[in-house]
This record gives sequence, structure tokens and C-alpha cells, in this order.
Amino acid sequence: MPTTTGWTTRDIPDQNGRTVVVTGANSGIGLVTARELARRGARVVLACRSEARGKEAEAFIKAQVPGADVEFSPLDLADLASVRRFADSYEPGTLDLLINNAGVMALPYGTTADGFETQFGVNHLGHFALTGLLLPKLLNTPRARVVTVSSVMHALADVDLGDLNSERRYRRWVAYGRSKSANLLFVHELARRLRATGSDVVAAAAHPGYAATNLQTAGARMEGRRRAEKLIEFGNRLIAQPAETGALPTLHAATAPGVRPDSFTGPRIQGLRGTPAKSWRARRTLDDTTGERLWAASEQLTGVTYDELKG
Repeated sequence: MPTTTGWTTRDIPDQNGRTVVVTGANSGIGLVTARELARRGARVVLACRSEARGKEAEAFIKAQVPGADVEFSPLDLADLASVRRFADSYEPGTLDLLINNAGVMALPYGTTADGFETQFGVNHLGHFALTGLLLPKLLNTPRARVVTVSSVMHALADVDLGDLNSERRYRRWVAYGRSKSANLLFVHELARRLRATGSDVVAAAAHPGYAATNLQTAGARMEGRRRAEKLIEFGNRLIAQPAETGALPTLHAATAPGVRPDSFTGPRIQGLRGTPAKSWRARRTLDDTTGERLWAASEQLTGVTYDELKG
């Protein structure tokens, strides 16, 4: 990984002529990521579930970056039909950068439109399907990249290949850790398959450390636990770094020269705060056998088969 000491948004290379898709671009890390790429000249598609919040984000970026080329497009990662509609509606023949940023964290048990446990379905399967459906556009673009946002919380749990949807027992933080481990295993296996075909598409991962976003409070808000929501908000103000800093690892993985396939970038200071650096990851997220088995299960569950990467 190239030297990253002090790397900031000022170091983002010129993005003119590049097209970017950012999922979950209506708030937090995704919004900052989309704004900064637009500031450098990229055409940015804001792939968001809520039309109202997506259009608010579009207006916000255009107000902060006059002349920004940004556009909202509906995408609900909890509904594979929506994922397919988004991919079908993406008109350009090329795609320079796909940032799989959207996610949910530690929610009460629920299922997606397709019956998958929500955290596994949104954080992993939705992005697995989206990447596969957009893969022809990525392969048609010189030096394209796919950046998937994971978390240091992947350390909480490995994927359970025998219970991917937590049907035997649901523990919200374990399920979250499993989904974030699945993100890293997906990047590992995608990078391996791209390399095997000789493609120059780079698949990499990043994480924001402890950044203040609405992810942390979503579960408490859904359950009406107002006191817990306020406590988390206070902790965010006291300890967490702002979204502007939390977005730096994603932006580095997406744009910096020399980013290696299957790299994992996070904050420099104990993986929680600061400028981008190579991040620790659990060795199990580099296991070829587990990656292959998760890939096969993901293809079966989503119906998206990545035929372009098959020998």
C-alpha cells in the first residue's frame, strides 16, 4: 500500500471524465464520499433507498459544489428486484468506480423483501448482486475499481455458512459482525477471480473506524429506545470522528494511485481515528475456501452468477 501519512481530500486525483456509483450516498460517509468525488469532477450517481433523502443529498452536493454532476437513482439493497432495476437503468457503457457503502447496523431481527436476514441481506447480498449486475460495465472500463465498505467490527464474528440468515439464533451484533466479515470475504474472492481472468479491475475494502453517522442510532430508534439513542448520540459527539474524516479511507481506496487488490484501508490511529493507513483484518477473511463457499451460496441466494469471471 502506498504511503498515506497525512492523506486528505486535497490528495484526491482529478476525477473528470469518470463515472461513479455510491450506494447509501444520502448521509454520513456516503454523502461525504459522493461530494468529494463530485468536487474533483466525477459524475456521481447517488444510489439511495429513499427518494426524498436522495434528492436532498443531490441538492446539498450541488449547493456545496457548484456545477457538480450528481444524480439520484433509486436503489433498495433489501429488495433484489430494486437492485436489478437499478442495474438495468444504469445507461453508460462504462463504470469507473463502484462504492458499496450503504449498510445497516445492529438492527432488531427482520428480513428483506427476499426473506434474507436484514443485515446479511443488505450489507452483503445486496452489494454482491449489484456488483455482479454492473460487472460488465466495470470490465469494460480501464482500471475500474470496486470499493466495499466493511468495519473493524468484522472481528466480532466469522460468517456461519450453515446459518447465513441467523435462523437458528439471532444476536444483532454477531449478525452485524458476520455481515462485515462477508464483505471482506467477498472482496477477497472477487479480487482473486478478477486476477485469474487477467482483468485490471481492482477490488478493495475500506472502513471508517469509529465515525459519527446515523448507523449507530438506527436500531435504538427503530425500537423506540429514546434513552439509548440519546446515549449513543452523546458518545458519538464525545468520541467519534466526524463523517468527513471517516470517509477518507474509502476515498483513498477509491482514488489513490497504487491501491492493491484485496487491500483493506482504515484510520491510522488504532483503526479508529485519523488519516488512511493499511488496516488490520482477521486472517479468516483471507481464507480461499471460505470465500469460495460464501461466493457459491451468494450466487445461489441472489441468482446473480458473475458469468464473466468463470473460466
